[in-house]
Amino acid sequence: MNQKILIVYYSWSGKTRKIAEIIHKYVDGTLIEIIPEKPYPKSYNDTVQQAKKEIREGYKPPIKNKIENIDEYNIIFVGTPNWWSTIAPPIATFLSQYDLSGKIIVPFCTHGGGGKGRIVEDITRFCKNAKILECFSIYGGESRDLENKVVEWLKKLELLK
Repeated sequence: MNQKILIVYYSWSGKTRKIAEIIHKYVDGTLIEIIPEKPYPKSYNDTVQQAKKEIREGYKPPIKNKIENIDEYNIIFVGTPNWWSTIAPPIATFLSQYDLSGKIIVPFCTHGGGGKGRIVEDITRFCKNAKILECFSIYGGESRDLENKVVEWLKKLELLK
């Protein structure tokens, strides 16, 4: 199969970005950071309050990114922090804007102790008729052997270039 890979992610603190960059290093593809039109506050507590409200209300914040040629990609990595056991609202916005039927979706997330929560289920809800692969989930501050852990996951999924 001719793999055309897209790696999209949202990262508030930079931890999810680090994983996205490692994935990019090992699978190539196109790397795109999802950027909300209105950035989240710099303060962790303010971001917590805003994101909690957005998730509770199902709000999908406008994002700056438009991916014109998404149909060209057959494998899409989707990276997000785990916010209240689900995907960050900017990722919900991204997923709701495209029909990803027939695509292979590869979720990855960082968390502060909540594991992957409902991330896979919630991505599956947005990506009807897509194949969802095993989610890579890592405690946010864990950086020891991070690259090796990502590579082992990619090997397991048979996605190394």
